[in-house]
This record gives sequence, structure tokens and C-alpha cells, in this order.
Amino acid sequence: MQRRKETKVLSNNPIGIFDSGFGGLTVMSKINKLLPLESLIYFGDTAHIPYGSKSKNAVVRFSKEIASFLIKNHVKLIVIACNTASAFALSILKRTFDVPIVGVIESGAKASVLASKSKNIGVIGTEGTVNSESYINEINKISKSNVYQQSCPLFVPLVEEGWISGKIADAVVKKYMVPLLKKHIDTLVLGCTHYPLLKGILRKNINEKIVFIDSAETVAQEIVNVLKQKSLLATNDGNKFLKFYVSDNPKKFQTIGNKFFWKKIHNVKKIDMEQR
Repeated sequence: MQRRKETKVLSNNPIGIFDSGFGGLTVMSKINKLLPLESLIYFGDTAHIPYGSKSKNAVVRFSKEIASFLIKNHVKLIVIACNTASAFALSILKRTFDVPIVGVIESGAKASVLASKSKNIGVIGTEGTVNSESYINEINKISKSNVYQQSCPLFVPLVEEGWISGKIADAVVKKYMVPLLKKHIDTLVLGCTHYPLLKGILRKNINEKIVFIDSAETVAQEIVNVLKQKSLLATNDGNKFLKFYVSDNPKKFQTIGNKFFWKKIHNVKKIDMEQR
């Protein structure tokens, strides 16, 4: 794919956000609240969900295709609202496209270092995110710390099925969290954009003094900073819009997505990525 050298970027152009499915809507919610004048385009790659169990090559290919789609829709900035895609594809997308591109890992790493007093930091995420060791690398670029990771493959289906409380959820949380708690962590990075919806049950089952780092919150603030630095903040909301696209099953996306987004989702459009 050729690098786009002449991308025209205007302050009132939309922000593009993508994820493998639904979790990135937590990021979109935070951006929408922090930057109410901004138009937002969201792409959920529901045909390939979840990314956490996919190969790096597959995730990079999907990410390039989606970024290209967003560029054609004149976005001024792209947010990779997926930890696995951020781990595998961020650096490649930055070399491929000219608009600013922000992932969720770097901002979460910065926030965890600032929050941790003991330098014992826990990270929970998908298999892909954990195996990439991206959080370990990013955290230790900032400050040498003890970073303990735990993949939590059952957390995503729990959230999407709405099982965020009760005996089953308690058992799963305890199974994953016990090894981390034995490391005496004082900070826990929620390294998947589904996980903010599990804050309640996580808090119930772990030390109340442990600080949660919500990647949705940290990346939203990073976007504010980037847009300010590049003088790209929207100047009016006269033509503001929110658009939602998926690669499969728009009805399911709308139903499940309403659990993640802060207001009701309407008009989800399916895009066939192979034929577009």
C-alpha cells in the first residue's frame, strides 16, 4: 500500500475510530463526552471479531483495510480503539498513512507509571495483547517497573453476553486475578476496551486500593492533546455527525453496542471490506 502524501486535513473533518467489534465504543463514548463538537466515524470489524486470537499478519491486514476506508471518509485522525490492533498494527499504520494515528497502549502505559507507587503493575488483556508484550515494553520505556500480565479470554464473551455480575462472573474474575494479586500489584491496566464494563465485579473481587487504568479514558485524553497540538479541534458543531459502520451483522452490533455506548446507536451500515 502506498503512503498517502497529500492527505488534506481540516479541523471540522471527523475523527475515525476502529475496533474488532464493540469494545471501542467505550473509547468513542469518552471522546464524544470530552469533545462534544467533534464528528465521529466508528468501524467495528464484526466479521473478524475477536482480534485477540488472530495472527499478527491477519490483524495488520484488517487494520490497513479499515484505515484506508476511514481515510476515504476524510478523517483527520484515526484512533485504534483495540489493544491487539494497537500492539500489532500501530507502527505500520503510522508509516502508511499521513493523518495522526493514536493507539490505546502508549497512553495506558503512561497513566499506569504515574499511578503506581510500588512499580508493581498488572496488565489484563487478550491473548494477542499479552503475547505481544507491548505494555511491558511501553511501561519500561518510561520507568523500569515490574509488569505482570494475565490474558483473560473469557472476559470479552462475559461482557457481550451481559454477564458482568453473579456467580459465573465472580468465578472467572477470581480465576484470572489470583495470580496477579499474589504479585502485590498496586495498579491494574484494563488492557482491552471491553474491560471497563467489568470494573464493578473486578473491584468486588480485588483489593480496593488497587488503581484501575481505563484505556478508554487515557486514550480519549491523548486525542484531546494531539488535536490541540495540531490545531485540529473542531470549531463548530453545525454539521456534527456520528456514523457507525461494521463488516458484518449490523443488527447485532446495534443491540450489543448499546451496552457500550453512552446513548442509543442508530443507522448502522454494513461495509463489505473485500468488495468496497
